[in-house]
Amino acid sequence: MIRDSQQDIEIWDAFRLGDKSAYAQIYELHFDALYSYGKKFLIDETRVEDAIQDLFMTLWRTREKLSSVDNIKFYLFRSLRRDIHRLSKKGKPFEQVDFDLFLDMENHPAAEFGTSDNDIELTQRLTIILKDLPKRKLEAITLRYYENFSIEEIAVIMQVSDKTVRNTLHNSLILLRKNSNLFYTLIKATLVYLWY
Repeated sequence: MIRDSQQDIEIWDAFRLGDKSAYAQIYELHFDALYSYGKKFLIDETRVEDAIQDLFMTLWRTREKLSSVDNIKFYLFRSLRRDIHRLSKKGKPFEQVDFDLFLDMENHPAAEFGTSDNDIELTQRLTIILKDLPKRKLEAITLRYYENFSIEEIAVIMQVSDKTVRNTLHNSLILLRKNSNLFYTLIKATLVYLWY
């Protein structure tokens, strides 16, 4: 789905002026993506939901002071990641997600779409390869190829330079291409599987 920046600007500006329906629309449009992204940092689903609720309460409380935004999803991802890391530094450490939990093929999206046994086997292999990537590389791949953020947006979300994001993506893709001929067709399904 292509983002309409003009629509984002209008919804965000209405929210900043106190429009509760615009606020609800922002929440409804972005909760699922935020939840999936938050689960990258937290195992406990309740803590993910709490972090998102805290983010939205802060947004409502401070709405009149907020700047104009032309990409709401980008703003929310950046804010959620920052808030989770800030809480982590205050002595409330967040668990690392155990990737072995994601290797249960009964819940794999390939099963839902009637994928052939060969595709399921290749997806399993790709999942194992992705599992072995460092967390930041997996995060960069997910933000770029699943969430469709630009290099510059990923750099801001992850709080690194554009060059670091480019290098991380380049090195990750080289590794993945070496290990899977069907990388391009399976990456999206596997990332859904890993992050949801």
